[in-house]
Amino acid sequence: MKLKILSTQNAEKGSIDLPPQFLEVPRQDLVKRAVLTIQSNSRQKYGTNPDAGKRHSTRISKRRRDYRGCYGHGISRVPRKITSRRGTRMNWVGAEAPGTVGGRRAHPPKAEKNWKKKINDKERRKAIRSALSAVMLKDLVIKRGHKLPETYPFILDNEFESLTKSKDVVDILTKLGFETELKRASEKKVRQGRGKSRARKYKQKKSILFVVDDDCNLLKSARNISGADVVKVSELNTELLAPGADVGRLSLFSQAAIKKIQEKKLFM
Repeated sequence: MKLKILSTQNAEKGSIDLPPQFLEVPRQDLVKRAVLTIQSNSRQKYGTNPDAGKRHSTRISKRRRDYRGCYGHGISRVPRKITSRRGTRMNWVGAEAPGTVGGRRAHPPKAEKNWKKKINDKERRKAIRSALSAVMLKDLVIKRGHKLPETYPFILDNEFESLTKSKDVVDILTKLGFETELKRASEKKVRQGRGKSRARKYKQKKSILFVVDDDCNLLKSARNISGADVVKVSELNTELLAPGADVGRLSLFSQAAIKKIQEKKLFM
């Protein structure tokens, strides 16, 4: 499969053959398995304090003549703490049991729980190849909701990696026909539910993924564009290529990145 190489001025500078990594048959099931593995391994553990709700002295004797015992008082066996007393008469309040005020939770989340999942290396690499082939299929990219120019898919000239200003990147993307896509990704949506008050009020749409060869200026200049991500080709994964396990993300590869995939046989 041959693709055009476009310059920053939207002029054709030749063509390039895609490496075999882009010719894999897209497998949605494998991509979903790989994305869930990445997300589960990055999940932060959480849980309650093991002593929460258990900091009371609630030991009450049930024997007949024990001091401070509840024998013969006609009360249930709920664990209780003594708040005050008058002579040998104790004033008890239920504590520690899940049904009492200030008691422990019945089945709290535990910090020692292991959320991690595993995936075979061959499956992981095949999933990345599936996601790579999907980003070059125009129908799948449109189905995902992206707004594309007629020239997509194409490869970016290496000059694109040297851009130092976000404004220049946006101007060139507009020349390449991504004005509607940039406008779509800049729209914010207020999240429903409690997340609004938990530091995630807005939902951000995913937009263009830039794939570069190595450390370059574009890694900083393009990261401020709404919904855009920039990644080195050696650090590609299925979550970047298929956010939410939905294949077909709009992706722009530099010529050097394609060459590196071919020469080093990445993801094979």
